[in-house]
Amino acid sequence: MAHEAATSLSMTAALLALLVASAQAQLAGHGGPVRAIAISGDGNSLLSGSFDTAAIRWSLKTESAEQVLRFHSDAVNAVAFLKDGRMVTAGADAKVAIWTPGRQQPDQVFEGHTAPIVSLAVSPDGARLASASWDHTVRVWSLGDGAQQVLEGHSQQVNGVAFTPDGRSLVSVGYDRELRIWPLAGGTPNVIALGSPLNAVAVTPDGEIVAGGADGKLRFLTMEGHESGEVQAGQRPIVALAISRDGTSVAAAGIGGGVALIDRKARTIAQTLAESGSPVWSVAFLPDSATLLTGGADGKVRRWNARTGAAVGPSQAAPSDPLAAYAGDHGAEVFRACVACHTLSEKDAQRAGPTLAGLYGRRIASLPGYRFSDPLKSMNIVWTPETVSKLFELGPNTYTPGTKMPEQRIGSAEDRKALTDFLGRATSK
Repeated sequence: MAHEAATSLSMTAALLALLVASAQAQLAGHGGPVRAIAISGDGNSLLSGSFDTAAIRWSLKTESAEQVLRFHSDAVNAVAFLKDGRMVTAGADAKVAIWTPGRQQPDQVFEGHTAPIVSLAVSPDGARLASASWDHTVRVWSLGDGAQQVLEGHSQQVNGVAFTPDGRSLVSVGYDRELRIWPLAGGTPNVIALGSPLNAVAVTPDGEIVAGGADGKLRFLTMEGHESGEVQAGQRPIVALAISRDGTSVAAAGIGGGVALIDRKARTIAQTLAESGSPVWSVAFLPDSATLLTGGADGKVRRWNARTGAAVGPSQAAPSDPLAAYAGDHGAEVFRACVACHTLSEKDAQRAGPTLAGLYGRRIASLPGYRFSDPLKSMNIVWTPETVSKLFELGPNTYTPGTKMPEQRIGSAEDRKALTDFLGRATSK
């Protein structure tokens, strides 16, 4: 065991050295999409979590990796810094880990959720941590003793959570189209039904609530839950939100690769970052409120001028479009939402999901070398155009319960046919 531990430490050290050497002028080190990013209170450090199951603590001064955090057995979906400088990671393995910088293992591990955790929030006083999960619950953890408060009521997966500035209430949003404002001292939550499945939520320093929907809209609400405005940020689902520290700007990242910078007072789009065609999974402002960081499907963190929308530094060039060869193919455009997690060729580096090369005729959860969810291994599904179409007609949670795949449906039979025809052409090469 001692030899194994030493080997593990030496491998981590070697990886860290490689990242330090190669990441200058860019934060490039993850082997999969950057699902979450957080900035330390002093603005000197960044924590990133990825579909590759790792988290990385970066120095923003030197733009180099300082520590690789390896604990989770699945994608790291949410990260946060605590007031005392410690770090939090949470993932698809339903666990929350608390870390001290420099230590190789977590100080504490919180368990209780039964499905992927996708969002974290730290209370204003730094004493509590909230987590949102696809098990339909929100949990509030005491950072002192690990005691947990379970908030139940959402009927579908909970995608976002945020504390109000006074720390007395918690806001959550879910796929059930509900925004809930929970009084943490007890009592009935205020439930607001909105017009779209909700993927993200943030609260401004003065208490205004901002929710991002699958319809590409930002919805603004008062602390009492009254709707106070909306902005159509894009045509694709919003998957991540960030509020500038001065409260004037909202960044909304879309699954299609665009990031809209919203002037909160004017309720208008002030700038749009250049679309790469590749999903942006995470966004965060630096304390200066003038710089935005984004985490992309290519495993890189990019820096932007939030005032002008311009990329900062030579490392910000958009990655090559993996679907460029299929320009004009409607099925490829439908597939674009899937390209963050799946490759079409076994020659490409593995992403969060299994490669789709040779998909048709393959039994579910049978691809060698990929760690599938246990429930999938007992299913009697063979992938064909018909079964893939059924997957997106019903949604992964219904057709393949227990999957790690994000919930998404394709309502149009024409779009499903275009997708399955495209997969037949693109994955058989």
